Amino acid sequence: MTSVSSTMSQFVFPDDQPVVKLDAATAFSMLTTSEQLYSHYLSRASWWGGLVVLLQTSQESPDIFRLVQRVNTAEDVASMRTTALATGLTEQEVTAYLVFCAGFYGNMGNYKGFGDSKFVPNLAVDRLELLVKNCKAYKDSPVEMEELWKMVKGPLYSLTDKEKQLGLGEKGVTKYFTPNCDMTDSELVNRFMKSKNMEGYINRVIKTMEGGKVVYEIRHAGVEEKELSREEFEDCIFKVTVGDYNELLEKVSENLDMAVKHVANSDEKDMLVQYAKSFREGSLDRHKDGSRFWIKNKGPIVETYIGFIETYRDPAGMRGEFEGFVSMVNKEMSAKFQVLVDRAEEMLPALPWPKEFEKDTFLRPDFTSLDVLTFAGSGVPAGINIPNYDEIRQEEGFKNVSLGNVLSASYGVSKPAPFLSSSDNDILKLWKVASFEVQVGLHELLGHGSGKLFHAGNFPTGLTCPVGGGVVGCYGQGDTYDSVFTTIGSSYEECRAECVGLHLCLEPGVTEIFGHSGQQAEDIKYANWVSMVLAGVKGLEMFSPTSQEWKQAHSQARFVIMQIMLEAGEDFLTIKELVGEDGKPDLLITMDREKVLTVGQPAIAAFLLKLQVYKSTGDIAAAKEMFDKYSEVSEPWASRRQVVVDRKQPRPILVQSNTILEEEKLKLMDYDPSPEGMVKSWAERFPDPTLDTILTKLAAKDRLLWA
Repeated sequence: MTSVSSTMSQFVFPDDQPVVKLDAATAFSMLTTSEQLYSHYLSRASWWGGLVVLLQTSQESPDIFRLVQRVNTAEDVASMRTTALATGLTEQEVTAYLVFCAGFYGNMGNYKGFGDSKFVPNLAVDRLELLVKNCKAYKDSPVEMEELWKMVKGPLYSLTDKEKQLGLGEKGVTKYFTPNCDMTDSELVNRFMKSKNMEGYINRVIKTMEGGKVVYEIRHAGVEEKELSREEFEDCIFKVTVGDYNELLEKVSENLDMAVKHVANSDEKDMLVQYAKSFREGSLDRHKDGSRFWIKNKGPIVETYIGFIETYRDPAGMRGEFEGFVSMVNKEMSAKFQVLVDRAEEMLPALPWPKEFEKDTFLRPDFTSLDVLTFAGSGVPAGINIPNYDEIRQEEGFKNVSLGNVLSASYGVSKPAPFLSSSDNDILKLWKVASFEVQVGLHELLGHGSGKLFHAGNFPTGLTCPVGGGVVGCYGQGDTYDSVFTTIGSSYEECRAECVGLHLCLEPGVTEIFGHSGQQAEDIKYANWVSMVLAGVKGLEMFSPTSQEWKQAHSQARFVIMQIMLEAGEDFLTIKELVGEDGKPDLLITMDREKVLTVGQPAIAAFLLKLQVYKSTGDIAAAKEMFDKYSEVSEPWASRRQVVVDRKQPRPILVQSNTILEEEKLKLMDYDPSPEGMVKSWAERFPDPTLDTILTKLAAKDRLLWA
């Protein structure tokens, strides 16, 4: 039997897919009983909310989840494997099923959270059908399982050009807009929302016809079902409603209510009360209020955030994907980050823009290193700077978190990286994690945390633009960064933050904050710069030749930075095509480390100045022209992309613990770092059939509109 991987390796997880454990046992054991219960209910709220991502990803994702969850909860993996082998499946085919499940659970849907490309099982459809029809779940409920299998098996494997990636209109699949929408519809909706000072974080757009007129429903996530407004705008009807994902958000709110009983202070209580109100009422303002209390809650023992947060996967760059995390503070690493915060005001002037482009006052954030207990959503980042709401970030403050156990689990070097010399790989083996800690710290605190947005009255009149001369402009009434920068907003901002990290890591005394000096510090700086170029090359996998679009903001940002370094010339950076030791096409990255300060840093500084000036002044035209130029995947990179794909190393999937409350006692359940462990963790996370009922209802509600 030929597996799918022989022809479609790009769209499957390999059978030897790395799975690693996100270990939080030590940090969790040091919590008091009340703190453990607080983290338990927050974790349950996060896991219930994370399931919203299924409905935000693809029409088939909730049904695929229901299928594999029924199979995996009806019996343990050993029993299922024994039956499958007895039925005639091979060990490889059973492994392929388990790996697919691990990938699906880890990405909360059948599109990769990092890269937005579809993946399918690495076994033929008839072999998966054999496994499904002989499992215990099918034998227990043959009619329901047969109906579910028939509904799922087509879209589960389908790989038309449009289905290969997420995107808007003909460019891909999205659940943020109904399939009859394209970028023209998105721009019209954006104009309406701007006229109402409305942001997109918690809504989706549903386009229908009513009495011969186009109707756009802007549907907010919320438990209550209601219509908030209806009016005509540009000869269309716009109605704003609440009621998306309602049953799941009620489960989130119920668990937040329970967590309130175990808070450590009034800020935590007020924060959770506002979050629960926001999910029940469909109110973004309530979530902003909760975020304000969150910012005030400095240095908590248990840190958490939950809601519709990052806009990476909305093709218009405005609507947030649900995520929730719960974590414990790592005091030793957090102390280093606190020194970084203390030194931030003296480091900001080292950034390459005039002081008028920096905030009037640096809003000192909480910056902690966390050991993650729970991170629910489409993937687990290494660091976060939140909240994302412009008016709060600019005027009231923000928090930075570095996810320490994610860094150590995900970024520890196991195999030599492709495209690097053995000497560079030796440096990364020693210093990749340490250099990434430095980069994450600078990226989050002084990258996302720096820079000013110009609005009428908050900058000097007649200020000369440091890029190209002339008088600077500003954002208009009702404008936000997301509403102006839309489709390039996420990748542009990640690029700016990455450049800040590269630039500042070279400044005297910065690596010393993290405990590195002398030759060690020099190696870490070099490792950081080489890692950025490597990520730029490897990121080519995240460019879709079909839609001619980048599908991952960080990858696009790093590719752009690589192009800036190449453009700097003077043989600072070269990337050559060659034949590898295996006789197949290969690439070799060579960076002259003696020229990082003399050639590399000035090139990044000049680019960073433009990035900041265009962002500060809302000059989307200049920003887009520049960013599109460096983002373009033309030759030789279009051909090199295949070399990158052929030599890609899969990102590890993280197995997370469960907290289980039995007879008023809390247990932390750990799982093996394997596909089997991942499947078991999800079977024990949601053993209750209530979830199946909720997802059936919500998927059916969407099916009418996303048919």
